[in-house]
Amino acid sequence: MTRYIYATLLAFAITAGLFLGMRYLIVGGEGAMSDAPQGRVIDFVRLKKDENFETKKRKPKKPPKPEDEPPPMEQPPMQAQDLINQAEGVGFSADIVADTNLSSGLALESGDGEYLPIVKVAPIYPRRALSRGIEGYVIVEFIVTKQGSVRNPVVIEAKPEGVFDQAAKDAAKKFKYKPRVIDGVATEVAGVQNKITFKMN
Repeated sequence: MTRYIYATLLAFAITAGLFLGMRYLIVGGEGAMSDAPQGRVIDFVRLKKDENFETKKRKPKKPPKPEDEPPPMEQPPMQAQDLINQAEGVGFSADIVADTNLSSGLALESGDGEYLPIVKVAPIYPRRALSRGIEGYVIVEFIVTKQGSVRNPVVIEAKPEGVFDQAAKDAAKKFKYKPRVIDGVATEVAGVQNKITFKMN
């Protein structure tokens, strides 16, 4: 019997302690929700992106045109002989005498149907002869083809021999002619001679 009395008193004491503890917690936390927060508070605000925007394209401005344009420079035409002289560094001349035909005399005396020289290229003065001061001439004979080109140049006479031969033949190969026309047909002309003189200025 006494055991029940002790148990009831202990239960009452525990229950009273629980109630007192809960009251203490309630009284101590009344101002927790009303107090201002301590420290710094960072608030993030997401702004809505404006998708309606207009882009401007900037183009560079053209520079203004000059008021007065400089006059074009006129360059005097240079002859083939001048170019050769500049390349060699020494002045010389190579005279090309009019073409002759052994079979029919002068080529230009027969009229419009005869061949006519169009391009005459000055020969290159050989370096060996130029350095030694050698002068001379070469007579070259060749064939004027139907197309007006030169074929088979041959040295007929040269003074001095073997010095200017190759230079004269190389120059003759570059000659251009209006071909001879007989009865409306272009024909070859054989035996055309040309005298090329090599002389230092």
